[in-house]
Amino acid sequence: MNFQIVIPARKNSKRLAGKNLRLLNGKPLVQYSIEIAKQAFKNSVWVNSDDQDILDLSEKLEVNLLSRPKELATDKTPTIDVLKYQLEYFKNNNIACDAIILLQPTSPFRSLSLLQDCIKHFMNSRRDSLATFSVIKKKLGNVKKNKFTPLNYIPGQRSQDLDNLYYENGSIYISKCKSISNNEIITKDVYPYLTNELLSSIDIDTIEDLEYAEFLINKK
Repeated sequence: MNFQIVIPARKNSKRLAGKNLRLLNGKPLVQYSIEIAKQAFKNSVWVNSDDQDILDLSEKLEVNLLSRPKELATDKTPTIDVLKYQLEYFKNNNIACDAIILLQPTSPFRSLSLLQDCIKHFMNSRRDSLATFSVIKKKLGNVKKNKFTPLNYIPGQRSQDLDNLYYENGSIYISKCKSISNNEIITKDVYPYLTNELLSSIDIDTIEDLEYAEFLINKK
């Protein structure tokens, strides 16, 4: 199976300006994903961006580049549109691709072993997609019209007796190209890769997230 790793890294971010080039322990955020990707597939890593500074950095790190148009670099641009643009480039340039591995720059702590294991499970599962999930042991509910409705527990129930719930942690997505062409990153038969790696589930979207990540690195 031919894999291509795509790292989408646009210039602007609504909640954290210049997020993908923000320094984390002296290194641009996007560089963490690039370095892990290169260890897995050295010649099949693509950075997709509208930011020339990000593209320049990526070139220095010796990965493939694809400059995206401004209309695919807004706050409202869905990731699927970016991946379809990437697929079109592959098709027009005769680049073999059976599946795309999507690595978001906002997850800097995913490990190489996690990435390799996800690829192995994806191939063995014979499903159309894989996504990483983390467990959440919280009492959750909805608040509507000033009324709270529990979702996953009975009031008074002990936290340790809750059924496990899981959330997409955004660390790794793998999707067959045919699924992406059909506007799906996560398909109905998605393989749910459950990870207990706390660091891999960290997603940086705010200055507080970045400061917390810096704290964790310095704590090591």
